[in-house]
Amino acid sequence: MQSTTAICPSLFNATSAEDGILSRMRLPAGLITSVQCEVVANIANQFGNGEIQITNRANLQIRTSQALSFETLLDLQDYRLASSEANTDGLRNIMASPTAGIDPHALINTIPFVKQWNFYLANHPELEILSHKFSVCFDGGETISISDRPNDICFVAVEFDHEIYFELRLGRDHGDAPSAVGRLVYPQQTLEVLAALAEVYREYTEQKLNTTNHCARPPRLRELIGAWGVDRYLQLVEAKLGYSLRRSSLELLSQENRIRIAYHHLGIHSQRQLGLAYIGVVIPLGRLTVLQFQGLGDLARQYGGGALRLTPWQNVLITDIAEAQVEQVTREINDLGLNISANHPYAAIAACSGYHGCKSAHTDTQSDAKQVAAYLENCIKLEQPINIHFSGCDKSCAQHHPSDIALVGIQSRDSNHPEVYRVYVGDGDTDFGKELYSEFAAKDVTNLIDQLLKTYQNQRQNSTQTFREFVNQQL
Repeated sequence: MQSTTAICPSLFNATSAEDGILSRMRLPAGLITSVQCEVVANIANQFGNGEIQITNRANLQIRTSQALSFETLLDLQDYRLASSEANTDGLRNIMASPTAGIDPHALINTIPFVKQWNFYLANHPELEILSHKFSVCFDGGETISISDRPNDICFVAVEFDHEIYFELRLGRDHGDAPSAVGRLVYPQQTLEVLAALAEVYREYTEQKLNTTNHCARPPRLRELIGAWGVDRYLQLVEAKLGYSLRRSSLELLSQENRIRIAYHHLGIHSQRQLGLAYIGVVIPLGRLTVLQFQGLGDLARQYGGGALRLTPWQNVLITDIAEAQVEQVTREINDLGLNISANHPYAAIAACSGYHGCKSAHTDTQSDAKQVAAYLENCIKLEQPINIHFSGCDKSCAQHHPSDIALVGIQSRDSNHPEVYRVYVGDGDTDFGKELYSEFAAKDVTNLIDQLLKTYQNQRQNSTQTFREFVNQQL
């Protein structure tokens, strides 16, 4: 029987919340086949609330009224929706760009590296003692980059001296993107380098757990780096490998020249493969009904490559569609009640589960976000995506990167306004941006967003000036 006591949920150890038992499925690189979609949909229908959610690490979450049975967990393992080793299933998902292998601008296809590392984890149960927040990502140089996502270890493809390498990056601070450490890794060395990085981390974890209270949590990798420093960590890794990694100039490789277009993964795009295209679908707050989820899986099977790609922006890609069938697939997506436009309000609105799904939250973020999205859809035409982030507390679980507008739930001191947000805009001296209001009633948030956006549209310099640029200039 599934445990329900986890702080960070997985399939074998879920989390109990006000609105049900939360189970999370790891999907390496966010890939899920149409057959797997059917399996998840059946479980969500049988035990859950008929809804499926995509997370900001391209995982899937379902909420059920009861713990999943042992037989159900075995079925999930059979369909490769759960790790073959229950103890390592809780490790964070392995991330890759949702356009890995299909992006015309990529330097290397990272999907094989994701699969190799996932297989390694399944066959090395000794890594179960690592923090369940231990996270790895591979960035192949795609236009849709994920190198700015918070991860412990990141391999970023670069071209150096006319050869393709992975630049090694390590996460050192909470919520920040991994930074370059001056080492290059040949693609064929990647798995053994990653294994050595994990093994040194495992030995450190074992030592810390043996010298502290047995109930202490496993240390994060950034704690090891903070205690030892990057140089000592890499020296021990190279000792495990038996060779030195190629040094590189941090100044040379730390600057990325990729053109970043917000929400470029949405809509219709040509693939690297001649005559094929992918469609990025907007998923409202990352939540799908079972019928919508099955419908997208059916479209992938009928018109595409037989799999969906989930994104860290809580949206979905259908790939490998013949260009002649793109228009038909778009119509069928619309028939499911979904949209593909990057300018749709839901394209750039993110919200955590709120107090119905999390004990740390102070506000009903999901309801508040839906009200704002409904208003924008009916009353304001957006010419470019505006990222509005609703967070029930300051942990910022739904979105780690800065937003255009951030609303952070706080404990109310006014009984007349039991739910309040602290409001931030643009860039500022906090991770959320510049504080605009220290307390703002949740019931009035839609009016506030309306005022902010209309002021921006009426007073901006021109149609190309972004909301962030506008508010940074004004404040």
